[in-house]
Amino acid sequence: MPYSAQPGPVKNVLFIMVDQLRWDYLGCTGHPSLQTPNLDQLAGRGVLFDRTYVQSPICGPSRMSYYTGRYVSSHRSTWLMVPLPLSERTMGDYLRENGRNLSLIGKSHFLPDRNSIERLGGLSDPDRSEYAMEGGFENIARDDGIFGSGPIQTKYAEYLRANGYDSPNPWHDFANSAEGPNGEILSGWHLRYAKEPARVADQHGETAYTTDRAIEFIEGKGDDPWALHLSYIKPHWPYVVSAPYNAMYGPADIIPANRASSELTRANPVYKAMADRQESREFMRDEVREAVVPVYMGLIKQLDDHLGRLFAVLEGQGRMDDTLIVFTSDHGDYLGDHWMGEKELFHEESVRVPMIIYDPRAQADATRGTTSKHLVESIDLIPTFLESLGFDGAPEALEGKSLIPFLHGKDVQWRETVFSELDYAFHADVRKDLDRSVDECRGYMAFDGRWKFIFWEGFPPMLFDHESDPDERVDLGQSNAHSAVRERMEKALFSWLRGLKNRTTVNNKFVEEWRDSEFQIGQW
Repeated sequence: MPYSAQPGPVKNVLFIMVDQLRWDYLGCTGHPSLQTPNLDQLAGRGVLFDRTYVQSPICGPSRMSYYTGRYVSSHRSTWLMVPLPLSERTMGDYLRENGRNLSLIGKSHFLPDRNSIERLGGLSDPDRSEYAMEGGFENIARDDGIFGSGPIQTKYAEYLRANGYDSPNPWHDFANSAEGPNGEILSGWHLRYAKEPARVADQHGETAYTTDRAIEFIEGKGDDPWALHLSYIKPHWPYVVSAPYNAMYGPADIIPANRASSELTRANPVYKAMADRQESREFMRDEVREAVVPVYMGLIKQLDDHLGRLFAVLEGQGRMDDTLIVFTSDHGDYLGDHWMGEKELFHEESVRVPMIIYDPRAQADATRGTTSKHLVESIDLIPTFLESLGFDGAPEALEGKSLIPFLHGKDVQWRETVFSELDYAFHADVRKDLDRSVDECRGYMAFDGRWKFIFWEGFPPMLFDHESDPDERVDLGQSNAHSAVRERMEKALFSWLRGLKNRTTVNNKFVEEWRDSEFQIGQW
């Protein structure tokens, strides 16, 4: 395929995110039986950043780090129900300051800071108010998904009803449920129904719908520049998918569970409390894994097929010649590994994600099809987008680093450690089990490529050696032989915490140019 020979900025940015896709569930990242040819081809045209870590292994805070370019302790949206403070600048803000809107199709999980907005009079300008309520995104077709069984009114629900799926909640009753032999609804919230096909046809499912909206957007833009955040809800639960994807894979295709009995018998208290939750107890059973994991794979295969449609449109429109494309995920999924369901803790299955970046410019030709082993964080994307577009950033606030040098084959000084955080205070059962107050439910991870150190407030740390134990089954958190390693990693963790960027209301130039000599202080 042709690549742009232009040395200047790219014209467009396509930021693709999927929800709850772990790093090792793509063909290009080594899955032995899952076919993802379209994403594999994208990796072949770009760079696969194989050691990418999110700033929190749960949807909301992870996405807010992607969207602000800042660590969780900096942006302070520590969990799903904690709004992003109005003072935080987002990806949309940075682009808008440079004359470009950031459009949104799909999920953002953004929760507005309503208290601050109301304190400022609700922002009297309707456009500014809507902008603040959407976190800086231009809302083209936002759909966060994940509803109960009650009535809903969303664009996707309206679309389903218009296509014959008549229900007060077609998201639940059709897109995320199966059908029993007597026509009864088999809710996708129940794992036992995972193998049954969804009641909605593939072409009307969430992934198809989101892709269709993206194609409409790109075709409608023509030759005008654009920036789009295309954010898919799947393969996040409910684990249910339309035919034929529900039956494409079976128990013989799944990776054996990565777990050892010793993990539970010598368990760290926080890990043990999380493993005692219902979703983890269910995924401990082979029966559940054999039902759910093939469907998880089917959801990923479905996603890859629909991305193939999108990539074909980009090719046909000539947009592959002028568009920077990023594909990644907000966190992983345990799927029964380490005796866990869901995500949230700091094992690789939860905190590590795939990251593929395609740069159409000639400067990136030498790195096409390569795999980078540099330690990458989700906060690196905003600096990457800004540099690719030729836009200015905000060094006083942004805590990530641009990945463009790696795409262009340049050797730059890089980080030695990545960090992630967890606020588990909203899990009342875990709080009660551990006898913790709301303010004590904190955990932090520091990983230097070999040693993964996990600090739990009020509890012993955890430590894994990736050189001897890449599967993270042996916790060395209380090993006397590794006290020096723990001390070194804890020092690195708290050095990082002390260095977070909190002076964000003025830029660095303002500080550098400030002169105390204007005031007659301390003179005789």
